[in-house]
Order: sequence, then C-alpha cells, then structure tokens
Amino acid sequence: MSPQKPVTLDTLRRYAVARTLFPPTTLQKAIARLGFVQADPIRAPARAQDLTLRHRVKGYVAGDLERRYPKLDVEEDCLVNYGFVPRSLLPLLHPRTARRAWDAATEGRAAEVLAFVRARGATHPRDVQEVFDHGRVQSWGATNTLNASTALLDGMHYRGLLRVVRRDAGTRVYAAVDHPPVDDDPAARHDRARALLLRIVDKYAPLPSASLGYLAQLLQYGVPHLKGETRTLLAELRASLPQAKIAGVTWLWTPGEDPASARWRVDPERARLLAPFDPLVWDRRRFELLWGWQYKFEAYTPAARRTMGHYALPLLHGDRAVGWGNAALVDKARLEVHVGFVDKTLARDAGLSRAIDGELSLMAEFLQLDSDAFTRLKRPRK
Repeated sequence: MSPQKPVTLDTLRRYAVARTLFPPTTLQKAIARLGFVQADPIRAPARAQDLTLRHRVKGYVAGDLERRYPKLDVEEDCLVNYGFVPRSLLPLLHPRTARRAWDAATEGRAAEVLAFVRARGATHPRDVQEVFDHGRVQSWGATNTLNASTALLDGMHYRGLLRVVRRDAGTRVYAAVDHPPVDDDPAARHDRARALLLRIVDKYAPLPSASLGYLAQLLQYGVPHLKGETRTLLAELRASLPQAKIAGVTWLWTPGEDPASARWRVDPERARLLAPFDPLVWDRRRFELLWGWQYKFEAYTPAARRTMGHYALPLLHGDRAVGWGNAALVDKARLEVHVGFVDKTLARDAGLSRAIDGELSLMAEFLQLDSDAFTRLKRPRK
C-alpha cells in the first residue's frame, strides 16, 4: 500500500471544488446530495437557489425548482437557515419546538387558521386575510409592519403545522401537515443531532473547526429543541472527524474521504459564476483561507460603500477564485455582466477570457436566452 499523501491547502482547494461541484444529475438527486439548498428572494439575474442548482442539474433553467417543486420529494424548511431540504430530512427536524412559545391569544388564532386550512386544502395567504382580520404586526425596522396573517402563517410553517405545497408568483401556498411523533429519549435525540451535524459537515467540507462551531450555532434555528445535544456533540466531532492542521488552522472533513486523493478532479479551464450562498462560497472564513481574499456580499450595503457590487457572484476558474461578476438581465432579452478581478492582470489572460465567455453563454441559456445574448461590460452597470 502506498503511503497517504499529505493534506495541503492546495489539495483542500481542489477537494472543496471537486466534491461540491459534482457532475450534473437530476434535480431530485442534486438536492439530496447537497442536503440543503439555501433560498434567497433577490434575482440578480436569478434567485440564489437557481444559481446554485444550475451547476449541478442537467439542463437546469431559472425557475425549474419552483415549477417542479410540487412533484419533488423536497420541502421548504429550515436547517442552518431557510431553504429546501430532501423530505427524508424532516424526521430529524420535526416536531420542532420554537425557542419562543406563543401566548394564548396567538395559539388561539393559529388553531382557527389551522382548522380553516385543513377544511380548505391548499391555501394562499390572501385566502386567510379575507376571512380573518389579524391586523398588522411589527416587522424589521422602527416603522415597518407586516400583515399579521402572513406572519402567523410563517410561524405555523416554522412550527411544523403547515407545509408549503407550491408557490404562486413567488408567494407560498400552504397545506396542513402532521409530522409523526419521534422517539424523544436522550439516545434518540443524540442520534438525530449527530446525523444533522454530519449532514452539515458533508455539505460544507472541508471546513475550519471554527466554522463547524458557527454552523452548530446556526443549526439551533432548524432544531432549537436539540440545542443541548448539538453543543455536546460539537466537541465530540471536533475530536473524531478526519482533520489536518495547516498554518495554525484545524480543517475537518467527511469521514471516509481523503482530500489528497486523485479522485478529486477539477477542469482547469472551466469558469463558473457562483451564487453568494453556494456551498463553496457561503463560509466566508473558509473562502478567505482557501483563496486569500475577502469576498463581500453587499446587497444590503449602501451603494456608495460597495467595493464589489450589489450582488457580486464569485468567479471560479478551475480551482482558483479569481474575481467576481455582477450580472443583470436587460429588457428580458440580454445578459450584461461586469467582471472584476482580484489581480487586475488577469483581465489580459486570453484563456481566462474565453472561459468566462463560455460561462456567460451557459448562463444566458440558463436564463432561456440565446447562447450569444450576453455582453461583458468594461465598467459596472449603474
């Protein structure tokens, strides 16, 4: 048997790219393999979930997930944040106990709405608003309010009383759901928490030990009722997972995988624009450690303070993150993209330029445009 090759930052980069950008497959299989796809409502030029899936699903076009969702074995739900999970994950998440219990009045309103939805079937929020006068409630900010029925439906969905059956023009349509009871003894709770943490490791591997700690905290959003178990298991996993220490950082990865193996292959000529919440990008700590520069998501940053753009998409070339692109769909007919580089000399690299044009052609097709319906701008579009 040949000795195992040492794990270096170069091998971790290749491993990270190859394992998460797996060969395109079906939509169902891609979501099952990812374990979770984060959702975001901003379209720039498409929603984050679509931008994530287009690299991993054969023939994927923008909006496929929403169109095909009712027939998929997939649920909108919460894990470390909000998105889409395989239905097989639900027994690990539910019954969910929210960190803040409702008061008696809210419990009463929820019971009335649940009875209404059970009797009606698939229910749009406006159907609830037409029957129940719940008023408005405080939203984010000092002066923003939200329709109270919409907020109540969202809370009922989070607590597992409702599920999303489809979306109508982006709005969630609900139905009642009953999650089966689960074994709640300490050993069973421990096993569920461990399975969820390992699912997170598998999604974001390789990851710094500090990032696993952060993700364990975020997991309390999806399973607040397993908070104690996730805290206990964190130390156990940090000690037992495969790992290597590089430049003072402890890296962890999925059991049974060797980051230095030749099986992890990356096309060195392929360029990709990634969603800000793509699993390869989401962990900003890991991103900076692997590629040596700080990626910033600036959609909520005042325009005058942005350095990369409103919705910068990290640009990958082979296993190198070389820059970013801001993309816009103009008049529903043409894709316009401004590309920025970490190293400005890369703008003169002919091979990289061809790779970027190839990626923009694929993105145009993803947006259901002609493959040549794109323009690379010399300066950011205002």
